Amino acid sequence: MKIKVVNPNTSAAMTSAIGRAAREVAAPTTVVDAVNPAMGPASVESHYDEALSVPGLLAEIAAGERAGFDGYVIACFGDPGLDAARELARGPVVGIAEAAMRTATHLGRGFSVVTTLARTRGRAWDLVERYGVTRFCRSVHAVDIPPLDLHGDAAVKTITEACHLAAVEDGVDAIVLGCAGMADLRAAVSAEVGLPVVDGVQAATVLVESLVTMGLRTGDRSEFAPPPAKPFTGLLRDFGVG
Repeated sequence: MKIKVVNPNTSAAMTSAIGRAAREVAAPTTVVDAVNPAMGPASVESHYDEALSVPGLLAEIAAGERAGFDGYVIACFGDPGLDAARELARGPVVGIAEAAMRTATHLGRGFSVVTTLARTRGRAWDLVERYGVTRFCRSVHAVDIPPLDLHGDAAVKTITEACHLAAVEDGVDAIVLGCAGMADLRAAVSAEVGLPVVDGVQAATVLVESLVTMGLRTGDRSEFAPPPAKPFTGLLRDFGVG
């Protein structure tokens, strides 16, 4: 089985950490290829960044289809381009926010999200509603650290303290880490907080493996059928399909 994990930003260092986290939980026979686009924002911190990350993401999905990948993980907590990627891919495509939130619902009656910047909290709540987990999500906490600055002792301490605060104030059974850049912090934070901590990169990787193993993929009879053929112009001229 071959799974492509796409980090929609262009940070090679973050992509490398994401790949390590995914491989930790993948089966020995699963090949995990973690990539980032050649074009797009250095990090995704706004609606603008998210929108402009999608063309590069879709280019990686299209390249994965040509290379015969079995499934895909979108490694950004906003799940950018998820619906469009599902139109392009033959196999399953899973976003890390959806995977993390749904996984957390299996661990108790409630979870809280600890994410990066306060400005992204609204997007997280939008996804809570979209994925039907409103009654499980108690709160979304932000540490106000940009995605590219999540490592180092001070940042890890701040993230851990925010998880502690969520555990105490919200009375939750699990914590969801709200950024792919936190993927390699999961085990350490969980040990400190004493609660299950869910990283969406790992949750999505295992979920894609399971779907592929069961022979399941996105249904394509209506909304998620391949996009209609048409020409594209200008900077998007290479994105035409059919």
